[in-house]
Amino acid sequence: MAIRIDDLLFRWRAAAPPAVRLEHLAVAAGRSLFLHGPSGAGKSTLLNLIGGVLQPERGRIELLGQALGALSAARRDAFRADHLGFIFQQFNLLPWLSARDNVLLPCRFSRRRRQRADDPAAAAARLLAALDLEPAATAAPAGELSVGQQQRVAAARALIGRPEIIVADEPTSALDAARQDAFIELLLGEARAAGSALVFVSHDLRLARHFDDSLALAGGEA
Repeated sequence: MAIRIDDLLFRWRAAAPPAVRLEHLAVAAGRSLFLHGPSGAGKSTLLNLIGGVLQPERGRIELLGQALGALSAARRDAFRADHLGFIFQQFNLLPWLSARDNVLLPCRFSRRRRQRADDPAAAAARLLAALDLEPAATAAPAGELSVGQQQRVAAARALIGRPEIIVADEPTSALDAARQDAFIELLLGEARAAGSALVFVSHDLRLARHFDDSLALAGGEA
């Protein structure tokens, strides 16, 4: 099982209502999950829990059979770098680096991702071309790109090195309808080719038809 969650509870403060409360969630390798719900439903918080960025008050999160709670902060960081590809809602690109160099960052931080990419430079070029980034844009500093271009660079960075788990937080929000469909087809195709589990968050229910499974969150609960 790529992702397994049991008896999960997370609150931002001890007296606050639960931000996320899940009895059970499992996503198998090679499966795709569409996660939706209104603003404030806990979607991004759940993604950060899956990524080990946040720690739950209660419960167990396992990725690839590894309990995240059993790892130190440094080992969680290393595990995330090796096995997870994140598409952040705010992109988190380094604005002074070129688009190409931003995509290559996971291969610099993870030997496993570098080896799985085989030829990282060629893999980056292929992903950026598939995402419709013009050659001039790939060499430009990320901070000079449009919002839509930055979003596609963030996606290529998440996909390089074929991580076993891909987590995408509103990854199509800055794309037009035509690019949305092409983007999702590429994302699902890359996930299938690598046998990766994909968790995809969006408020746009029209996109749910592309995915194996769907889960709604409301008030932090499924």
